Amino acid sequence: MSNLALYLVTDTALCGARGVLATVIDAVVGGITTVQVRDKTGSDDAVLRLLLQVAGAVGDRTTVVVNDRVDVYLRALAEGAAVHGLHVGQGDEAVARVRDRVGPDAIVGITANTPAEFARVFELPAGTVDYLGVGVIRATVTKPDHPPVLGVPGFAKLASTSVLPCVAIGGVGLADVWPLRQAGAAGVAVVSTICAAPDARAAARALHREWTR
Repeated sequence: MSNLALYLVTDTALCGARGVLATVIDAVVGGITTVQVRDKTGSDDAVLRLLLQVAGAVGDRTTVVVNDRVDVYLRALAEGAAVHGLHVGQGDEAVARVRDRVGPDAIVGITANTPAEFARVFELPAGTVDYLGVGVIRATVTKPDHPPVLGVPGFAKLASTSVLPCVAIGGVGLADVWPLRQAGAAGVAVVSTICAAPDARAAARALHREWTR
């Protein structure tokens, strides 16, 4: 299993002129351990190009997954890229089908934000899902249609019922990192904290300091 501790979800718009690739490279130098390439509006070809760039730059130093796009993941593998898996949401392709398509070695994560969603995941055969993305911790502009805010206490309550690692996501700020680790988080996922930061490397280092203090 990959190191989920410091998990970056990319946002092409927030990275701005600096670009996703440069942001990811700096973030990995700063301590990011998993990168999820996510672009909900880009074409499959555009996301594949970005994924190949990211994997080529950092795939030997960190875990690289792609959001939702099973076909893109499989095409990247066929090109020999160091891509390790993918993350799917509740509205994406059924995770059992995803596992069938990608095989047993890929890392597969799924978003789960409620007890009912947790229960559905736990009904799946062992090995279908590797980790859960759980949130939102705080209201966030990067996901305006987000589910109800959990806060750290709500996350802790859900995570305590899980047999799978839980990564906290959604509005996670620097001050939330240590409380979330104490609450049982296997990792914290951030978007704007790094993508919108003037210095992505410094932002990642700050997250790393909080996680390891």
